[in-house]
Amino acid sequence: MLKKKAQTLPAGTRLDQYEIVEVLGGGGFSFVYLGRDPAGERVVIKEYMPARLAYRNKDLSVVPRGTSEASRFNRGRMLFFQEASALATLKHPNIVNVISFFRANGTVYMVMDYQEGKNLQRYLRSRGGRLSARFLRTVFPPLLDGLEEIHRNDLLHLDIKPGNIHIRPGGHPLLLDFGAVHGFPQSRQSQPGSVISAGFSPIEQYEQNGYVGPWSDIYAFGATMRACIEGKPPPPARSRYERDTLKPASEQYRKHYPAPLLRAIDWAMEVDPLLRPQSVAEFRAALLAEEAPPDPDASSSGLGRLVASLPWGKG
Repeated sequence: MLKKKAQTLPAGTRLDQYEIVEVLGGGGFSFVYLGRDPAGERVVIKEYMPARLAYRNKDLSVVPRGTSEASRFNRGRMLFFQEASALATLKHPNIVNVISFFRANGTVYMVMDYQEGKNLQRYLRSRGGRLSARFLRTVFPPLLDGLEEIHRNDLLHLDIKPGNIHIRPGGHPLLLDFGAVHGFPQSRQSQPGSVISAGFSPIEQYEQNGYVGPWSDIYAFGATMRACIEGKPPPPARSRYERDTLKPASEQYRKHYPAPLLRAIDWAMEVDPLLRPQSVAEFRAALLAEEAPPDPDASSSGLGRLVASLPWGKG
């Protein structure tokens, strides 16, 4: 077995018609590489490589760690291939484009368009949160359109978070990393493993038989928006389920952001799945709702001018 640092494919490795240039990231269930196609154009290559279930052999093949892990590895590999096939049919300006997918080295690979831009998680770190309402209302509605297309095809993303959102020049967003995507309706019992992102995954993703659906992605979507305000992930859903100490955004940030936007975030982040928006359409309507017109009496007293002068964030 190779050492952990050698688990990724080395630069220069040939995969189908592509060549590995460098490692971009990964861990958990996959590795992500920068690659080049036969014309020399950059692409992103994702490899199914569940570290807990498999290792990289000296011939670069991916091998289950033992007989007990083999069945889970094989099922995960099958689902990865099926999901890549489904995602390749999704063509939307706010969903990363899957160019091709294929089997090699005992595992499965997915090839996607390379896009210039910045990862939202890195942008958040550099800004320390408090991204403006204008930024939120520019970036997130198009992402909702992409998410709605995923749901329309009876798929779920199940790992929405700042690290899986790419902001292209001009503020045009892309939803990335579909490593956790799977069909619905079904329980998590049918999956080979759980992808949990603390602070962003809803309570039903923690349970083996948790019933996931569009409402699960909506929780993660709302948590991602709240992270853009606070600059850090919200508390994990499991701790909120046991004792919820999270102050509603509509109370904590009411002086700095529009009330409808904050109420939509709070609604999306309800711990109980039944209390959340059940569809993207419901959540979009709440997110894009207009504020009530100002009270003329308040404006004449100068209060309206004071409210209008309050800061809306850094962006």
